[in-house]
Amino acid sequence: MNGRALCLLVCWLPLAAHAADIDPGQDPVPSVMWAFYHKQMLGDAPFVFDERVKLLAPPFAEDARQVPLEIDARAFKGEVVKILAWAELNPLPKIVDFQPQDRVLPWLSIRIRIEQATPLRAAVLTRDGVWHVGSTLIDAAGGGCTAPSVVRTQPGWEEHIGEVLGGRYPRGEFSRVRLQVAHPMDNGMVSGIPEFFINHAELRDQNDQVLATLELFPAVSENPNLAFDIEGVGQTRLLLRDNSGNQFDAAIP
Repeated sequence: MNGRALCLLVCWLPLAAHAADIDPGQDPVPSVMWAFYHKQMLGDAPFVFDERVKLLAPPFAEDARQVPLEIDARAFKGEVVKILAWAELNPLPKIVDFQPQDRVLPWLSIRIRIEQATPLRAAVLTRDGVWHVGSTLIDAAGGGCTAPSVVRTQPGWEEHIGEVLGGRYPRGEFSRVRLQVAHPMDNGMVSGIPEFFINHAELRDQNDQVLATLELFPAVSENPNLAFDIEGVGQTRLLLRDNSGNQFDAAIP
């Protein structure tokens, strides 16, 4: 091989490796369940695996009942219609359906349950009708979905259902709103305890305009932790409803 050919080969290899990293048709975390969830969650809509959709989770779930997950689609600011997230090997895979409006950035922090090591997915639907899928893997000792609720062991827990703790934290051009909601989020997988979980949430401004809506599923941890990034100023309200019809309303200054 002459020197010129060798130089071309050396220059081409990093580019080829980078192209392989961002191949929109190649699953970055190969999963035997991807084809099933692709059809169930996204239907026949076009999609790409996209590294711009970032999922941040610990490599190992130290507490499988409370696993922090951050979904960051700010690369698509202004173009996001909805964000779906799921854990492919969970017995109850769906996590959240998040629909941010203009003032809420396409970023969400939430805590979830993990039953075993699993791929995590977040699919971002943009206005052009394409789903952009971000992926990561998480390892776990297991049992997060089938463990009994800690909330139910606390005396008088029923009296605190729906209580919201949280605040707004300025971060330059936006504020981060962090919340914790008191609720057992029972997923129906513990013997004798039926499903009892918050299934709908709305974030509203001081003029009662909807900033974001969320559909929550039993994979969300008990005492849900949520965080949003909101542009602009003014009071924020969180409206919640669980699958038993209970409704809760909290103001965040």
